[in-house]
Amino acid sequence: MNSITHNPNSADQPNNPEQSDIKNQIDSTVEKSPVVQNSEDEPGNTPQIVLKPKRALPFFGRHPWVFAGAIAHVERSPQPGDVVDLLSNKKEFIAKGLFNPNSNIRVRLYSWNQEEKLENVFWQEKIEKAIQSRLLSIDKNDKQIARRLVSSEADGLSGLTVDMYGKFVLIQLTSLAISKRLDDFLVVIKKMIKPEGIWLRTEKGIKDQEGLELSDGLISGNEPETPLFITENGIQFGIDVKQGQKTGFYLDQRTNREAISKYVKNHDVLDLFCYTGGFSLACAKLGNAKSVTGIDSSENAIQMAKSNALLNGVTTAKFKANEVFKELEQLKEENKKFDTIILDPPKMTRHRAGLNKAMKGYYKLNEMAVDLLKPHGILLTCSCSGLVSVEKMQEMLSSVAANTNRNIQILEQRNAAPDHPVSVHCLENQYLKCFICRVV
Repeated sequence: MNSITHNPNSADQPNNPEQSDIKNQIDSTVEKSPVVQNSEDEPGNTPQIVLKPKRALPFFGRHPWVFAGAIAHVERSPQPGDVVDLLSNKKEFIAKGLFNPNSNIRVRLYSWNQEEKLENVFWQEKIEKAIQSRLLSIDKNDKQIARRLVSSEADGLSGLTVDMYGKFVLIQLTSLAISKRLDDFLVVIKKMIKPEGIWLRTEKGIKDQEGLELSDGLISGNEPETPLFITENGIQFGIDVKQGQKTGFYLDQRTNREAISKYVKNHDVLDLFCYTGGFSLACAKLGNAKSVTGIDSSENAIQMAKSNALLNGVTTAKFKANEVFKELEQLKEENKKFDTIILDPPKMTRHRAGLNKAMKGYYKLNEMAVDLLKPHGILLTCSCSGLVSVEKMQEMLSSVAANTNRNIQILEQRNAAPDHPVSVHCLENQYLKCFICRVV
């Protein structure tokens, strides 16, 4: 592969004040802790992170996250964003990564080759390979295509997410150290995709997690319009990539939306946490459902869902803004029943301490939904919480079945769409669990 070199003085640099503001935010975040640009050219110069005894095995197995609790001591005073070598307690080399003393993930690992330099060419080749793997199966010139181009740990780029919405690219940074390499990623994105504009989206809580102070904004080119239109499975959606959830749309559910449509012909469908109508319109237009009721707490999302129904000429889908648990209680009081119920709730926990509470929430939600299902009804239930395992979801469904005296059969056990792959070295990034069940 021909490597792509980066010229810091090239025309690819931001050229208007709004774009410069985003780059300045990234630079100023790093500058608050003086950073020494450590060189790997001189033997013995790279800072070292030494693990506690019996903590090395996951990292020899290429797990990319080194948490603070696994570290015995730090040598040669690395600064935030510096390249470091990870060593076992016996001083055996394990991997190279990037250091952040502000994060509970002290080191993110990127290479297990002691001779490899984590410099410009390394990062550019990494993102080039990730994007190329997606371009093999899509038409990058399709102005309404929507795909993930880079999926963080799965692509060996922990802390970087890149999505493409037609002629625009959305970038999400969840690592302070990776944010310092943004220019290397931009030069490749511009070369391979040639987007009309690149927009930065931030994740809730990133300041506390990484010490990274960023706000959403334009990085390069033109600002995306609102709504921006995409097409998925033959259905058009207007989306808001600047203010909407995630980077504007739940791209990870693309294949699951298509899958559920095969079960719902002539069904009355209840779509809970419907957002802008992804599952609802798949059921109505692809699945020929008799009726679809979409519920979401966000009035803005509901208005977009209604617009999307009109855009596709769908008259069988209705949308309502309400809290989901409140809606479930009202439907139970009204003795309403449905043939299919879809549950796609937001992430219920970000921390292991909240796992038990999250599982109680999933249980209650699924129990209330099962009570509203007709015999032999279809339940699609999801979790996007990385800390919630497949086994935990199965145990939860077993408890719901026992306590509602209904037989729940798992028909399909699904994950995110193929452009959101799972690394075998980091199973935590199998965050999306989707079950299609028959409730007898």
